[in-house]
Amino acid sequence: MQQGTEFLPVSRQEMAARGWDELDFVLVTGDAYVDHPSFGSAIIGRVLEAEGYRVGVLSQPDYTTPESFKALGKPRYGFFIGGGNVDSMVAHYSVAKIRRNVDEYTPGGVAGKRPDRSATVYTQLAKQAYPDLPVILGGLEASLRRFAHYDYWMDTVLPSIAETSGADIISFGMGERQTVAIARRLAAGEKAQTIRDVPGTCYMTDFAGLPDRYVECAGFSKVSTDKAAYARACRIQMDNQDSVTGQIIVQKQSEKYLVQNPPAKPLNRKELDKVAALPFTRRWHPSYDAVGGVPAIEEVEFSIIHNRGCYGGCNFCAITLHQGRRVTSRSVESVVEEGELLTRQPGFKGYIHDVGGPTANFRLPSCKEQMTKGMCQGGKKCLAPSPCPHLLVDHTEYLSMLRKLRALPGVKKVFIRSGIRYDYLIWDKNDEFFKELVEHHVSGQLKVAPEHCAPNTLKYMGKPPVEVFNKFSAKFYELTKKAGKKQYLVPYLMSSHPGSTLNDAVILAEYLYKHKIRPEQVQDFYPTPGTVATCMFYTGLDPYTMKQVFVEKTPEDKALQRALLQYYEPRNAEKVVKALRKTGREDLIPLLAPTWKPRREKSTSAPAPRGRNDRQGRSVQQGRFTPNSKPPRKGRK
Repeated sequence: MQQGTEFLPVSRQEMAARGWDELDFVLVTGDAYVDHPSFGSAIIGRVLEAEGYRVGVLSQPDYTTPESFKALGKPRYGFFIGGGNVDSMVAHYSVAKIRRNVDEYTPGGVAGKRPDRSATVYTQLAKQAYPDLPVILGGLEASLRRFAHYDYWMDTVLPSIAETSGADIISFGMGERQTVAIARRLAAGEKAQTIRDVPGTCYMTDFAGLPDRYVECAGFSKVSTDKAAYARACRIQMDNQDSVTGQIIVQKQSEKYLVQNPPAKPLNRKELDKVAALPFTRRWHPSYDAVGGVPAIEEVEFSIIHNRGCYGGCNFCAITLHQGRRVTSRSVESVVEEGELLTRQPGFKGYIHDVGGPTANFRLPSCKEQMTKGMCQGGKKCLAPSPCPHLLVDHTEYLSMLRKLRALPGVKKVFIRSGIRYDYLIWDKNDEFFKELVEHHVSGQLKVAPEHCAPNTLKYMGKPPVEVFNKFSAKFYELTKKAGKKQYLVPYLMSSHPGSTLNDAVILAEYLYKHKIRPEQVQDFYPTPGTVATCMFYTGLDPYTMKQVFVEKTPEDKALQRALLQYYEPRNAEKVVKALRKTGREDLIPLLAPTWKPRREKSTSAPAPRGRNDRQGRSVQQGRFTPNSKPPRKGRK
């Protein structure tokens, strides 16, 4: 391979092959090293390389000793550290806090190759290895923990990761701008302790080091004991996550203060194109070949990311605090070039698996006003409960891009597998995109996310009324029939979200029955750090109204809500009946639990076999929605 197109070095031997005896920066990641633009560590490494720095990758180092952080030698300027593409605690544990036995971001899918709270552990070890070197901590795990936050796994409030890890700088959000700015200043001889003005960064300081102007939210000691203070702090944090209107936020931790600078300005189209054009090999490092590679690449190997950010504003989603609500996108030319590149990759069989991102069919900012006035604050949504009058609804460019990808030599099909925002689609008066979506871009199943149907629950989720989904699904099947195809909707559904009562879960079960939806997998709400819904879960308060929110936390009633989503499973019949009796809906027993029979007081028969263990917390929830027809069997394509 030519210089600049091979993998970044992961060992002294690979450094020597480049003629290097020293690195400028060591990049540490909790994932396997996959040099693909879907992996954050790969992007940061290539961005630093493009700036002319010598960068090495320390992937999943031994977390029991600081000596492992010396494997590539002492870098000249410091460490850039990230916990990985997925929060390490979510990667390790289901929502039931059961340890997972597979880690898809590890070679061979082996679990246990990185520690819990890997971003914190790696930073501490790097500091032990080289106390005089700066550590810049970034990525998803750091972004979502930058303020004092509720930790679901410990069931307590923890201080900022800036305090617990000892990092010199926290880089939050999509980190290209921050990374380049910090690297240049460190290379110029500036100390990390004086780099205090970079947008998209946080740092710790004493009272004397606070900036002149800022917005302060309640400190760690207050939010860890006062749930109302926690909720008010959450709103302040959410209201200042826009690069146009965001102010500096200060929050006292145990002794020192966390200072968050305003978010970095999102990369524009030209800059996104430049990142996409970096010389990624698009493969896992060859050292993983013997164990079969890295499972996580299977979903993205022949996929294209064309956008960033999401203004959907779902309260359970972490995108607001990480990627932000402003949507930016690559040029059509850049995306088509990547499509051409895919056709030349080993193993390409003619199928581009996805052309998407956080929300596949977002290409434009939500409105013209946000570019100068910023995103609306106070919990206002662009799409829910109804679309904003200023919303820009236009699929023209996205459709043009898909047509060009379909026309590429060697391409048989172009699918869309990341989520379609169905409410945005249904508000488009031009149904040309909808027609071509159905005709060309559905691989038998289309993922959509109604999440629930009960009005109260949808309100707290930040989702539109179920009538919008009904309108979309009717149109989908009408167009599918006209196209002469057999295709299904795969609805994402969630139980026990804040605001969801057992009555709401019964309403959802009745809806699923009437519409012949049989979810094969469901997700119980997972309270991950940094989301509005997690704030509701912990405090029982809506941070935007300070009104009480019902939160289901008892294992028994959470299990009942979950069982109602899969009412048709015989193993769930007892729970379904119990839920229906608790809510006074015994009239639904013949419909939702037709196989149920009252238990006898005494029985001499052998005990019934136990149902399979129902592990929850997976990130994918599947079901098929086929109105006016018999529900398809599992596995039907």
